[in-house]
Amino acid sequence: MVRSALRNLLPGRATAETPHKAPRAADGEVLLDASGLTKSYAGADGELPVLTGIDLQVRAGEIVALLGRSGSGKSTLLRCLAGLIPPSSGTVAYRGTPLTGANPGTAMVFQTFALLPWLTVQQNVELGLEARGISAEDRAEAALQAIDLIGLDGFESAYPKELSGGMRQRVGFARALVVEPDVLMMDEPFSALDVLTAENLRGELMELWESGQFPTRAVVLVTHNIEEAVLMADRIVVLGSRPGTIRETFEVPLPHPRDRDSADFDDLIDRVYRTMTGRPKGTRIPGRAEPAGPEKRTPANTPLPAASVDGLSGLAEMVDHRGGRCDLADLAEELGLEIDDILSLVDALDLLGLAKVSEDDLVLTERGTTFADADVQQSKQIFAEAALEAPLVRLIATSLRQNPDRHLRAGFFRDLLAHHYTSEQVDQQLETATDWGRYAELYSYDADPQEYRLDESGTAK
Repeated sequence: MVRSALRNLLPGRATAETPHKAPRAADGEVLLDASGLTKSYAGADGELPVLTGIDLQVRAGEIVALLGRSGSGKSTLLRCLAGLIPPSSGTVAYRGTPLTGANPGTAMVFQTFALLPWLTVQQNVELGLEARGISAEDRAEAALQAIDLIGLDGFESAYPKELSGGMRQRVGFARALVVEPDVLMMDEPFSALDVLTAENLRGELMELWESGQFPTRAVVLVTHNIEEAVLMADRIVVLGSRPGTIRETFEVPLPHPRDRDSADFDDLIDRVYRTMTGRPKGTRIPGRAEPAGPEKRTPANTPLPAASVDGLSGLAEMVDHRGGRCDLADLAEELGLEIDDILSLVDALDLLGLAKVSEDDLVLTERGTTFADADVQQSKQIFAEAALEAPLVRLIATSLRQNPDRHLRAGFFRDLLAHHYTSEQVDQQLETATDWGRYAELYSYDADPQEYRLDESGTAK
């Protein structure tokens, strides 16, 4: 196995073969320790926080899942733990030593495979060993054993273009495991695969982990898939957004292999789901002060969800066909989607006053039911009235009305948003505002001069 082949190549390894299903050495030892970790990026008006006040330990013998909505800073946190990007403040320590660069005890598996297309499978797997100065003979032996461990024996001389997506990701796993990292970092490693391939690869990896043959002492998994987290992890860390904070941590006491049909499995999914979709009453997000009263909605504190009009309209109609109320988890399962895939649409319906989340259900409001039942022109009128309650849409429409020429360059709004969002977030905010305003006939947008114009003949005045 990879473990026995590499013990004599890499420093600090024991010489004994790992027995089948033996406990991993020093289970419970703190391998990674993030303390007061904050990460910010430069914005037009100073630093824009992505993560704040993160305290997290990763111990030998456990799988930790970082779960959260898109934009919660999961991948940023993973890269800080791997030493690929430095924290703005706070520390990340590996086995008690603060990091000053790349973490020597970790290896990364990415969502997008990240293989070099001009290298064979074996050559791709050998890359990490070559960087460590391992001899050609020794790294070839170790790579072949890693390839065999991950189920790619026979494909050593194949090039990435000859492989399916699942096989390419296996190469990514073999490349990471061949260096026997203390902690394997996985950034949504199954999300680019089809459902069956992902399920198969996930199951095989868990079998290796449980057998004691997995050549790593801990795993940190970034995912937006609640069921995946409950299926694999010993501990689930749920992140909140803007900025990313640890909202809640769930211990997972369920034995492996886990029974998805059990009541305990379903109960944990429901608990994690409630935490992801909304803050439980009486709780407080760490590091964020509670407002004294209702906060006025502004483009800064009320970002537009990444939801198209077609998407949110479709969801409203589906809920309407189910009597105006439906369980979100059941709906996502029926559609063959993950809950995270529809959360932005849920947020959009809530922001527009078309629906509310009650317990586990999405419930249409009176306005939402009328919107779902209306014809095209009526739905445009209803949507226009609702969209003006979204701060950025209202800002654009109001600014255009107050400008004598009835038009403004997109750069004006981009500069305003840059004080509160990263450049990527600004792009997303304006893309959503443009889609909503056009549909509502509040304003038009010309991409060539990048200019908004008031729609004088629109559905809402």
